[in-house]
Amino acid sequence: MLKEQATFTQSQKMMIFILSMSLYGLSNMFTELIPSVQLGPIELQIDCFAFIPLALCTLFHPFYAAIGAATGEIIFGELMLGQFGGIGEIEKFILFSVGMIVGGLLVRNPKSKAQVAVGAILGYGLFLVLSTIVDILKVVIGVEEFEAVSGLAESIFIVEGVEFLTDLLLTGTLFTVLPALYLVPRLYGKVEPLLGLKPRTATNFRVSDVITPKFLIVSTLLSLLAFGIALLSEMDFNIGSWEPEFVDTYGIGVIWGVICVAVICVCITLWLMMKKGREDSHDLS
Repeated sequence: MLKEQATFTQSQKMMIFILSMSLYGLSNMFTELIPSVQLGPIELQIDCFAFIPLALCTLFHPFYAAIGAATGEIIFGELMLGQFGGIGEIEKFILFSVGMIVGGLLVRNPKSKAQVAVGAILGYGLFLVLSTIVDILKVVIGVEEFEAVSGLAESIFIVEGVEFLTDLLLTGTLFTVLPALYLVPRLYGKVEPLLGLKPRTATNFRVSDVITPKFLIVSTLLSLLAFGIALLSEMDFNIGSWEPEFVDTYGIGVIWGVICVAVICVCITLWLMMKKGREDSHDLS
């Protein structure tokens, strides 16, 4: 039989990390192919398919699923497409990870659609709130130039507020809450055995095991670090930036080529993971 407690071995933690990194990273490639829609001064754009990391954070260990998703975005959505922003990318890595972890921890019963909806909207909403605060603070202290209304830096509150609402309503609702509501209850109890785990329940997975004083302190420090890194990136101190612009040179076909290679790698990885999970399940039986 599978483990009674939702304890994770190092190999299982690594498999959760790789699964999240592969699936979410691959989805970021597809978002690059989706054009934005301009409605007057408002730009509607699909920022990400956040339901993927949120579903994985709900079904598995939130920490490793969140970190894996943030890593996948950097590798697949940035580096492989030649648009890595350097040290400035750490800001989103930290804030996105914190939001996904919180969203996953809020769901105690993955079969409850109400809990899944709350976890999805609050997890992604927390990420948007933190990102908006960082952007506003950068303008308030005069680091980032704001050109929407010349001489009126206060207008950043309106612009950032509109961007926050449109992102929350579009990406947060259509590509986070609704897919999570459909997928999480249906996947619950079916995907965990592939990694040799029992499904998460309120009894075998305690939030206190993840949200510890150390976690809260580290999260706060990392949020402050994200703000500091954002300031450095805006002051032309952006170490590690890599933008070869081969997409502009060779066209969108490059993205499709990279996606095909990534799909093959992801399929092989998932097959190996499922094989390893079945072996672990067999050993525990």
